[in-house]
Amino acid sequence: MNDSVTSKQHWKQVYSKQRSDQLGWYKPHLSTSLDLITKCKLNQQARIIDIGGGASTLVDDLLDSGFEQITVMDIAQSALDQVRCRLSKRACLAKWLVGDITTMDLPPNHYDLWHDRAVFHFLTDADSCRRYIECMRQSLKSNGHIIFGTFSLEAPKKCSGLPVCRYDINKLHSTLGQDLILREHKKELHLTPGGVEQMYLYCHFQKPD
Repeated sequence: MNDSVTSKQHWKQVYSKQRSDQLGWYKPHLSTSLDLITKCKLNQQARIIDIGGGASTLVDDLLDSGFEQITVMDIAQSALDQVRCRLSKRACLAKWLVGDITTMDLPPNHYDLWHDRAVFHFLTDADSCRRYIECMRQSLKSNGHIIFGTFSLEAPKKCSGLPVCRYDINKLHSTLGQDLILREHKKELHLTPGGVEQMYLYCHFQKPD
């Protein structure tokens, strides 16, 4: 069984056993991500993709802000179904993709902003990281923005029963590519619904022209 199939089964099981507001990475609103996105000063027609959007409320808040071309991608269909149910009639205003980002075939030079909170740190082998980064860089436009929220060095070594790769800003920048322009980075302590402290590293990179 390949890693993609195993991962899909794991996340399907996670979302079938717990409500979205019980999951370790849950926040009512992704305020730090929203702040970083706002600073990008995108127009409302900008193409935004949320990687591993799961049952996150980011799409709700982006729609509230007037963005018109939002794509939410997740490996678990059940996670996206929860969001679409929550959005009700507004679900048709976003595009929904089911798949593993390390094997996805996204349109080239298409997105103005790539958002990932709590996906990249689950890629613990070099090949998966490489495929993810290739997909990200190929699908982003020149001058496109990258917003990452990933486990920092102070965070636990596991999340949702899986090992994670933790980063400081130098390691993350080196991994994604030194040609990317670092616009901002900060740390934020996240308290899970179960009371576990997780330190996140948030970063805003920009793809060069």
